[in-house]
Amino acid sequence: MSERSTGPEFGKIVVFGVGLIGGSFALALKAAGEVGEVVGFGRSVGTLKQALELGIIDRIGANPGQEVVDADLVLIATPVGQMPEIMARIAPYLGPDTVVTDGGSTKSDVVAAARTAFGDKIGQFVPAHPIAGAENSGAAAAKADLYRERKVVLTALPENSVLNVARVRSAWEWCGAQIFELTPAEHDQVFAAVSHLPHLLSFALVHDLAVRDNSELFFTFAASGFRDFTRIAASHPEMWRDIALANREALLIELKRYEDQIDEMRAALEANDGQRLEEIFDTARTARRAWQESQK
Repeated sequence: MSERSTGPEFGKIVVFGVGLIGGSFALALKAAGEVGEVVGFGRSVGTLKQALELGIIDRIGANPGQEVVDADLVLIATPVGQMPEIMARIAPYLGPDTVVTDGGSTKSDVVAAARTAFGDKIGQFVPAHPIAGAENSGAAAAKADLYRERKVVLTALPENSVLNVARVRSAWEWCGAQIFELTPAEHDQVFAAVSHLPHLLSFALVHDLAVRDNSELFFTFAASGFRDFTRIAASHPEMWRDIALANREALLIELKRYEDQIDEMRAALEANDGQRLEEIFDTARTARRAWQESQK
């Protein structure tokens, strides 16, 4: 992050989507004293008013073009399905020094939409993905410390200047995040496996039980194992619909790999092969414990 003698690093930031991701970003920069003004846009007037009341934003924006023209930074923190329209609306009005970034959980599709919308201004768009979601959403869920010690992945483009990447990196560092860099394709492959597939499986299990005639019986006896496995099924349905479809190619590959694993376990069960089941469980436990230790 950059250091200056006086004043915040960002005079004006415009945030599209003032819920958990965008709202927490704004609160963190405010807490750090690194933003002068935050202007918010969103689909729900109620959410925008709540964000204003909570001090997440300083003003509710009325005209995107008028607001982005002199903004230092624009964060698009909406579900990825809404991003192409927002990009197209603001592209003609971007000031020459305005940097745009996003908080989307997929990157290849977002980059493609950005190239279409921004054209020769694509260098002003620096893609990013904060790895700090939660099962709750909306402005009320936003908190200033959401990104502290969390990972943020930048998928910088060849057209990005060193300065523009540094400005986005600095913003997330002021939020307390640890910055990593991947290509858009690498990002989507990795997160299909460790984020998107787990959400798909969690939604699937809860849905399966919810539509059964005797679902109440199952939920009555669900305890810690069910709670831990299905926590993420409480996530925002629209957002995860968009993520699943946007990253469907990588997700389908990972789903096939998971199906192959399930087939192997089914075969072991049918053959009463306890040794093979234990081998699978032991490998999984060892990997899980090693990962958990690495997070400390």
